[in-house]
Amino acid sequence: MRTPLFVLIWLVIGGVLFAVSVALGNDYVFFAGYVVLQYVVLGTAWNILGGYCGYVNFGSAAFFALGAYSTVAIYKFYPLPIPLLLPISAVVSGVVGFGMGYLTLRLRGAFFAIATLALAVVLETLVVNWDYVGGSRGAYIIRPEEIEPIGNYIRYLFLIMLLLAIGAITVARLIERSRLGYGFATIRDDELAAEASGVPTLRLKLIATTISGALMGMAGAPFPYYIGYLQPSSTFGLDYAVNSIAMPLIGGTTSWVGPLIGALLLGSMQQIATVTISSAVNLLIVGCVLVAFVIVAPNGIIGLFHTYLQRKPDDFVGRRRLDADLPGSVP
Repeated sequence: MRTPLFVLIWLVIGGVLFAVSVALGNDYVFFAGYVVLQYVVLGTAWNILGGYCGYVNFGSAAFFALGAYSTVAIYKFYPLPIPLLLPISAVVSGVVGFGMGYLTLRLRGAFFAIATLALAVVLETLVVNWDYVGGSRGAYIIRPEEIEPIGNYIRYLFLIMLLLAIGAITVARLIERSRLGYGFATIRDDELAAEASGVPTLRLKLIATTISGALMGMAGAPFPYYIGYLQPSSTFGLDYAVNSIAMPLIGGTTSWVGPLIGALLLGSMQQIATVTISSAVNLLIVGCVLVAFVIVAPNGIIGLFHTYLQRKPDDFVGRRRLDADLPGSVP
């Protein structure tokens, strides 16, 4: 499927989803849907570095917070429309992602993961002591009640995050099917062999950290308008770091579909639990589901689906299997 057709299909799906949400007549659908779509963007962004390249990043909350506090800093100076804030947040977070990659990507495994976690701690300390954006006191963002012709402002935020989620999915799909994606796969499978074969691994990893950081920053840009009152604990929270990792792992990290499935599944479960029980059980739900998938489907839902297809009869799979023991068969 060509990319323009892919984008058109998702725009149609998004339009139908928005129309159905409006028809329900309950604005809480938009509040909950915004959070789920936000996690779609974060999970997809994390997967570009963590899934495609195999570098586990625990600093997702840092890039998300960079996008949110970029909005606050600009709001204090001169309020801009959210569509203009998105590229600014992308540039800020992308530059930080590039810098983080340049300093830490020579590390591997657990050492890289710890370095990204340290980045989040350092940035949170800086924000807490930066009075211009509110520091530890936090900052208020006054948003209009309505915006024409959409109506309630939360519907406007939902629509922006919906378009951003479609954009993030499209970027991930383009990377997966390009030479860049093949380069990422060689790093994930065997980085030393890739380097020996002439693959510019450091350059590719820097590209991955930049793109991943930029998308996470864009996910955080509308957040101050969504929450109304922004403080460090609300952006550097453990929820964003854990969910952005768990959702791709549950859905599957080798395809752009995995983070989408994981975010829709876990995000919906968390929103239901928030309404029926309490938001305090959200991380408990993530932990239980993640443990279950590690045991039952370590490769995620996508891996489980591929395994199921391989075990189906040949006439359902749509391919003919040859017995290697038969004369003249292809091994």
